[in-house]
Amino acid sequence: MQRRVAGEIQRSYGVGQRRVSLVLRFCRASLQYKPERSPINEVLRARIKELACSRVRYGYRRIHILLQREGWQVNAKRIARLYRLEGLSLRAKATKRRRRSAAVRVRVAPTGPNTVWSMDFMHDRLMGDRRQPFRLLTVVDIVTRECLALEVASGFRAAGVIEILSRVVKRRGAPTAIRCDQGTEFTAEALDQWAYANKIELDFSRPGKPTDNAFIESFNASVRKELLNTRWFDSLQEARQAARSWRREYNEDRPHRSLSNKTPQAFAASAKEARSLKKSHSPLA
Repeated sequence: MQRRVAGEIQRSYGVGQRRVSLVLRFCRASLQYKPERSPINEVLRARIKELACSRVRYGYRRIHILLQREGWQVNAKRIARLYRLEGLSLRAKATKRRRRSAAVRVRVAPTGPNTVWSMDFMHDRLMGDRRQPFRLLTVVDIVTRECLALEVASGFRAAGVIEILSRVVKRRGAPTAIRCDQGTEFTAEALDQWAYANKIELDFSRPGKPTDNAFIESFNASVRKELLNTRWFDSLQEARQAARSWRREYNEDRPHRSLSNKTPQAFAASAKEARSLKKSHSPLA
């Protein structure tokens, strides 16, 4: 503050630092001091910006929690200051968030079955006068293309998403990452805590970039064409039964072109067998 006042006096009256320091009784060394940027701060700022690009609805407090999980020993005030310096304060306009999230991202690459999942929501309506809307939660394994969950409900909250994912994890084991968009159910703190407890990374798509989650978009198109557009549903129970039947047929009977016309279940079984053979022939086995 005093350096700024001293600078304004110098510019206004055309006097030197010596005269200003005598008048203000301010040390000349302080006037000549130029703060140096810390290399650690530069790395931290880059990491904050990277996190904000992939999680555009996260404020500095949530980013501070993520950094603490990564091992950064910094307080929230420092994160808030660097967050503001990068111009990352949350704004109401989505267009600016999209521009900010347009940076190149490093994503978690699948190394085999059950390592990366993808999930999304779909919408449809029941038949009748009121045409009650309902939603579907879709979850797929992006390597085997298996449909891990196809749940129907009038609406979903974060707790409902956690319950469904927990059932799938109990049945199959936890993946390394789950790809999803930035819907309120997926960005909720409860889901973030659940993912952290299960050592799962939530890999968020950039707003306005459906290609970031192309596998689930392709799967949703199949659900729309083969399930939702082919029939009407009078009740949620009827929609649930149809979804369970279609999911079973998709996994066990429907050939998939990207899997050499194998079914997702058959491809998963062959991949598991190949892994077992490779492990048995390993010198360390």
